[in-house]
Amino acid sequence: MTIAGFDPSGGAGVLADIKAIAAMGGFGVAAITSLTFQNTVGVFGAAHQTRETVRRQVEPLLEDFQVAAVKTGMLPTAEVIEEIAALIRERKLAPLVVDPVVRSTSGYDLIDDRALRALVEELFPLATLVTPNVAEAERLTGIRVTGLDAMQQAAAAIRAMGARAVLVKGGDVMADTATDLLLDDNGARVFAAERVSSSSTHGTGCTLAAALATLLARGLSLSEAIEQAKRYIVEAIRHAPRLGHGHGPLNHFPPNNNS
Repeated sequence: MTIAGFDPSGGAGVLADIKAIAAMGGFGVAAITSLTFQNTVGVFGAAHQTRETVRRQVEPLLEDFQVAAVKTGMLPTAEVIEEIAALIRERKLAPLVVDPVVRSTSGYDLIDDRALRALVEELFPLATLVTPNVAEAERLTGIRVTGLDAMQQAAAAIRAMGARAVLVKGGDVMADTATDLLLDDNGARVFAAERVSSSSTHGTGCTLAAALATLLARGLSLSEAIEQAKRYIVEAIRHAPRLGHGHGPLNHFPPNNNS
């Protein structure tokens, strides 16, 4: 199950999540937290759901399906976050992958400070994995992330907030590779993959988190899931359809996907 925002361009949010879940061999269901107004160029606004409408979306799904994993994305208000956390506790839903979406690729703020505090206090302690990118890690911790040492410091700070495991997505921190750092009870591990130079990177964070949740539901270890999901993202970017006039979407069903 993905609980996230709706991107009408199909590149991010629940539409991207559903495609990534399918590509990883799962069947996805979704609840929408916010209707965003966006395309590949930018985000132009959003109409948020209430805590009641989110619960009314989720409860019938839980009554009908055996939900094997949950991924959260854009959670725009403290009230919605509190309701989702309550549902996860009530139904003992796991594994839970939390993608702490705070800002769009184009620079639009998707969550306010009160909601961010609720995310940390309510959802991080329930999460199997939290997947911040560099900008999100910096906003959460106040640590300037410029290399692997700083990535590990930020990951440690986020773990101290209650998260069991943290994957800091290095993005453009490293020059030649797409390098992420995982910190959990087993210590720090670095995952590097080929960097594909492309403007088609809209929804990479959503897609990665949804893929990870699905792979964890299929029984892979955290390390195995990260390695496979990163290979998938590389191919999804490499074979992107080059649509739109801004940051284009990925190809969620690349020809070299071996999942």
